Amino acid sequence: MEFLKPITDALGPLGPIIIVGVLGLMMIIIVVAMMLRQPEDPLDKLKRASKSPTADTGNRKERLRHGNRNEQLQRFSNFLEPQDVAELSKRQLTLRQAGYQSRDAVRIFHFAQFALGIIGLVLGLVYVNFFGGEGMSTAQTMGFTIVPGLVGYYLPQYWVTRRVEERKDQISRGFPDSLDMMLVCVEAGQSLDQSINRVANELTASYPALAEEFMVVSYEMKAGKDKITVLNDMGERCGVQDVSSFVTVLVQSTSFGTSIAEALRVYASEMRDKRVMRAEEAANKLPTKMTLATMMLTVPPLLIILVGPSVHGITQLGELGLN
Repeated sequence: MEFLKPITDALGPLGPIIIVGVLGLMMIIIVVAMMLRQPEDPLDKLKRASKSPTADTGNRKERLRHGNRNEQLQRFSNFLEPQDVAELSKRQLTLRQAGYQSRDAVRIFHFAQFALGIIGLVLGLVYVNFFGGEGMSTAQTMGFTIVPGLVGYYLPQYWVTRRVEERKDQISRGFPDSLDMMLVCVEAGQSLDQSINRVANELTASYPALAEEFMVVSYEMKAGKDKITVLNDMGERCGVQDVSSFVTVLVQSTSFGTSIAEALRVYASEMRDKRVMRAEEAANKLPTKMTLATMMLTVPPLLIILVGPSVHGITQLGELGLN
C-alpha cells in the first residue's frame, strides 16, 4: 500500500508491526496509569484521617501555603507572566478556580504552553522530514508542522478548563451537605469561624475541593482578615452561583445583625430542594440520551438480521437467473 511505503522505507519491512506494537504499549501504559489514578474510597480516607489527624492537618496546611517562588522561573518572569495587571489577575483567578493555589501557577502555566508548543512543532517537523515523504504539498507540510504545535500550546488551557468545571461540579454537589453540617454546628453553640473550621475538617474525605475553600476561609479569619472580605473572596474564588448566594446571605446576616442559624436553615432547605431538582433534571435527560444510543446500536443489527436473509436470497436468485 502507498501510505505504508514511507514507514517501510524508514523502519524496514517490519515498520507497520513496530508502530502497532508501540501504539499498543502506549495504550497499555495509559490504561495502567488510569487504573492507578482511580479516586480513593472516601471510607479509606476517613479511616486514614482518624488514625493520623495531625499529619493530615499538616498536609493541608502545606498544600494551602503558597511558599517561596521558584528562582529559575523568577528569571523569566517578564516572559512567563502577563504584564497587564487585569489579565494577570484574571489568569490567577482561573488557576485558583482550577485548584492551583501556588504563587508560581501563572508562570508554570505559560511555561507549559511554551514547552508543549515547541515539542509539538518538533514532532511535526520530525514527521514531515522522516515519514511524510516527498509527495506532500506545501499546505500539507505546513499543516502537519503547525497543527501539533497549536495542539501542544492549547493543551494546558484545555486541561485548566476541564479542571475548573470538575471542581465547580464537586463544590456544587457537596455544598448542600456542608450547609447542613454548618447549621448543626451553629445551632450547637459554635461560632461561624468554628463551624467553618469543623465543616472543612469533616468534608476533607468526601469533597476535598470544597473543604480546601472552607479551610482557606478559616485560616484567613484566624489571620485577622475582615470576615466580609474573606467571604466575598471565597464566592469569587469558587465561581459557583450557589456559593455566591450563600456568601451574600451571610454578609447580609452579619451586616443587619440577624440570626445566622435562621438564615442557614432557610438557605440549606433551598439547597436541598435545588439538589433534588437537579437530580430530576438529570433523570429526565437520560431517556433522550439513551434514544440516540439505542438507535445507533440496536437498529442497524436488527435491520441486518431481518433484511439480510432476504437480500442474500435475492442475490442468489439473481445469480441463478443469470446462469
